Amino acid sequence: MMQRSTLKVLGNSIVKRGMATEAQLKLRISGTTNISKITKSMKMVSAAKLRGDQTRLAAAKPFSKWAESVTGKQRLFENLSADEFPQKNLFVVCTSDKGLCGGVNTILTRMMRPMIGKLNKEGKQYKIYVMGDKGRAQLRRLFGENIVACATERAMPYGWELACALSKDALSNDYDSVHIVYNEFKSAIAYYPMIKSITPLVDPNSAFLHPYDVEPSNDRETLQNFHEFTMATQIFHSILDNATSEQSSRMNAMENASKNASEMIGKLTLQYNRARQARITTELIEIISGASALKG
Repeated sequence: MMQRSTLKVLGNSIVKRGMATEAQLKLRISGTTNISKITKSMKMVSAAKLRGDQTRLAAAKPFSKWAESVTGKQRLFENLSADEFPQKNLFVVCTSDKGLCGGVNTILTRMMRPMIGKLNKEGKQYKIYVMGDKGRAQLRRLFGENIVACATERAMPYGWELACALSKDALSNDYDSVHIVYNEFKSAIAYYPMIKSITPLVDPNSAFLHPYDVEPSNDRETLQNFHEFTMATQIFHSILDNATSEQSSRMNAMENASKNASEMIGKLTLQYNRARQARITTELIEIISGASALKG
């Protein structure tokens, strides 16, 4: 059976069903223009915040450089296998509290899924400590039973006090290793998912303590204090690194959104002009037809 297209009369123009009218197109153009203004403003704000985050990150790198002798250098998250993890693990996942920042959060939560699957196959235990509301929303759907705590609505820019508080929460239970998962900032257009593994300091004869004078009677307490300070230092550097990556990703996302809005405005304007020309042509035909009928 052939389908009949429904026609409706709007004013002096006849419009097919599903075809936008001039008023609708004008409203869409106005709305898209307002969205474009918002995305451009957000891009400028993110660019200004990015410069501040880069300055803080540059100052934090020497501060956390010494900890690499204890924890080792960070590694790409995707290159790890389940054999490299001990029996009891805590994953500290650094995400953002706000959205509209591209895939900076999704890439971490997406890479956590296969890693958790590998740990389950090996029979190893894991818990997740989530920083940021976006990471909590994405991870609790799959690993809600293994999330021990969440840190949301954190004041920005991040400070040392926040890192110490997060470190205290992360060390509230005994784990064989604490793994900090975050995005490492490379440039305004590039960041990479990385992981830092921090194991408890339990060996008084550790090579790490050789450059220092430690009282023999307090060696265990000294190692515990070093471990807490190392954890806070690495968390501080990681959240600053992730915050810088977040701003760069948001800046690029808003730039792409502004470009898409400009392209959409151009297409809608073309459709509006065509609809307007069709209406004017229809009106002219009606006038000429009426004049010819009167003469006849």
